Amino acid sequence: MDGDLLLALAIGYLLGSIPFGLLLTRFGGKGDVRAIGSGNIGATNVLRTGSKPLAALTLLLDALKATAAILLSRMLLGPAADSFAAAGAMIGHLYPVWLRLKGGKGVATYLGVLIALLPVAGIVYALVWIGLLLTIRISSVAGIGAAISAPVTAAVLGEKALFPVLLGFTLLVLWKHRENILRLQAGTEPRIGGDKHDRRPD
Repeated sequence: MDGDLLLALAIGYLLGSIPFGLLLTRFGGKGDVRAIGSGNIGATNVLRTGSKPLAALTLLLDALKATAAILLSRMLLGPAADSFAAAGAMIGHLYPVWLRLKGGKGVATYLGVLIALLPVAGIVYALVWIGLLLTIRISSVAGIGAAISAPVTAAVLGEKALFPVLLGFTLLVLWKHRENILRLQAGTEPRIGGDKHDRRPD
């Protein structure tokens, strides 16, 4: 692999692996977010600390770290490195070496990727995500639906180069949600607003 592409992958991984949910809850006096709810470091579990501002900030920063990785890589290495920076950011968030590869589920980070790579798909993604959250109120359904929308939008727009990349990211998000999918099939997946102290899945 070309050295520039490896560098883009590394930039993406380093930025993507920053565990903002963990850092914000610790600095915000909420303790270790991994000790409550599902133990996940994402915004949904941060919300279970009782702090909506911290959850919103986690979501925002988890998205923007991917956007920043792609834009930085593009500035330093050119647009050919975009997909590698995006892949690094996604993998870094899902499997951060600092947390023994136990990262988030990638929904917010995927949005950040789309903001930089295909803004129209990012808008569709956000609308699907928010729409499902407001109507169904199950975080996993909203995240899965949004993730599926990304390669579909790329296909509709004729973005042949981006389609396989986004399809790969969607499959990663679905893999991270595999337990949620089983609970959805069993009818046991919790809705947003559960007891913040219970070790509940998200």
